[in-house]
Amino acid sequence: MSLDEKVDGLFSAAAEVREACVPTGVQPLAALRRRRALVLALNAATYAGLVGLFAHLLAYNGFSFLDGLLLLAFGLSTPWTILGFWNALIGLWLLHGPGDARQSVYPYAGKASDDAPVTTRVAVVMALRNEDPGRAFARLRSMREDVERSGAGAHFAWFVLSDTDRDDIAAAEEELFRAWRAEAGPEPRLNYRRRSDNAGFKAGNIRDFVETNGDDHDLMLVLDADSLLGAATILRMVRIMQANAMLGILQSLVVGMPSRSPFARIFQFGMRHGMRSYTMGASWWAGDCGPYWGHNALIRIAPFKAHCALPTLPGDGPLSGPVLSHDQIEAVLMRRGGYEVRVLPEETESFEENPPHLTEFTRRDLRWCQGNMQYWRLLFMPGLLPMSRFQIAWAILMYVGACAWIAFMILAALKVFDVERTGAAFPAGLGLTLFAITFLMSLAPKIAGLMDVLLRPGERRRYGGTGRLLGGALMELLFSMLLGPVVALRIAIFMVGLTFGRTVTWEAQARDAERLSWRTALGGLWPQFLFGLLLGGILHAFAPGAMIWALPVLVGLLGAVPFAVLTSQPALGRWLVRRGLCATPEEAGRA
Repeated sequence: MSLDEKVDGLFSAAAEVREACVPTGVQPLAALRRRRALVLALNAATYAGLVGLFAHLLAYNGFSFLDGLLLLAFGLSTPWTILGFWNALIGLWLLHGPGDARQSVYPYAGKASDDAPVTTRVAVVMALRNEDPGRAFARLRSMREDVERSGAGAHFAWFVLSDTDRDDIAAAEEELFRAWRAEAGPEPRLNYRRRSDNAGFKAGNIRDFVETNGDDHDLMLVLDADSLLGAATILRMVRIMQANAMLGILQSLVVGMPSRSPFARIFQFGMRHGMRSYTMGASWWAGDCGPYWGHNALIRIAPFKAHCALPTLPGDGPLSGPVLSHDQIEAVLMRRGGYEVRVLPEETESFEENPPHLTEFTRRDLRWCQGNMQYWRLLFMPGLLPMSRFQIAWAILMYVGACAWIAFMILAALKVFDVERTGAAFPAGLGLTLFAITFLMSLAPKIAGLMDVLLRPGERRRYGGTGRLLGGALMELLFSMLLGPVVALRIAIFMVGLTFGRTVTWEAQARDAERLSWRTALGGLWPQFLFGLLLGGILHAFAPGAMIWALPVLVGLLGAVPFAVLTSQPALGRWLVRRGLCATPEEAGRA
């Protein structure tokens, strides 16, 4: 019995003769509501169980004000873990259970024929700001050549939208474009535009294009400087959009490109297999209210132009001005306009680059954090669907949860000073059970993704074989455990700074594998070391028995600097390449 049949059995109300459907007509709204009700029930029950278990644990010696704060921090930090667990579990069932995942999760794709002629006008737009122009233009040229070879090139126009404000980089962009245009021959449909300022940042750049050139095209494929898509993927997405007139945004499942940076390599290895089951499960119930990640996505220009203009947030400070994390807000505005937003939960040739070292990774995360915190002011925009409001709130909670986790660690350390009121023995077994449950749930997307690969012999071979896959998975697990507390503390410090007007600048991302110096690593990560030293010192002095519980966090914090330096070392990257560890299928397939 498929998952949908099981869900329908739980909701046995008689179906209407003519059910209302999503805008594309491929799914009844009632079926999506049943899915969402089930996921809500599963998450609520799990949340209530974990919070209740923790409250019972805290009450072993009486319940103090500090215990109340601990419970609040725990309650704010766990929802992301719980939803990730259920998304991964549902996704794994859909991928390997009895039903047809394609028909259940993304039936809109089935309306598109693989050999349907391309009839729409597509603008491929790459937004740049102070990026390496040689690398960006090389990717765009490669994509154009691939599309031209497919025979559909006449339907595509190519745009470089520059917000670069460095004269040397701008001059290089212009020279590369002139050379490209000269080589492309007559009617190349190549365009380069540089704005005099970057008002509205990337969203403003894309909006300027839509207002100026949008009416000449039906769809636009939005790219970042590190985007790379194969022609087969582009044409599949175009055909899906052609077959579904009410599909406003189609987001591809973006995967990391092969990298020699050990940090990027290990990170994207975990994301690669972990995202598949997670995204499949999330797409099953999110349905027509899917995500947009800002790049590697096809957008229907007319409704985007009509419905997705972003407001400028009034006032002063870091949460005012242009909306920085524009993508999710544009997604909910597209849905408000009556068009679906979907993610295509298939691994295709849709690539990006990941940050090459820890310092750049946290810098990118802080940009996203500041942008997501602006969502507080957009949560109650009129006319949004309930699912869209949930998506905005969930994006906020992602960073609030990280901050709450750090608060939880601080409060747990202060618990050693809490005055005892009874002689009750601490229920160590219950505490260990709660720790094991939450830890395993946090690993669920990775475990589900690993099981997905292991259950398919052909997929195991794409990763270089079972031994390399398991070795890489173990390495990535240790990597994630060390990375988590370092990033969470950085976010918590930054969020405190936001309340005092601190902000970040949105500049080009570093993309090259390079060795991080000890000085640079220490300059950025000394707060993690000091926090770990203070936390460990308190526990060692007043509650040595708790050290074992805190050990994963303490190792990550105290070892942040050497971890950052080691995972940036090109020599480690070369060693991983030689051993075939943490290789993506594209790299393993070439070995």
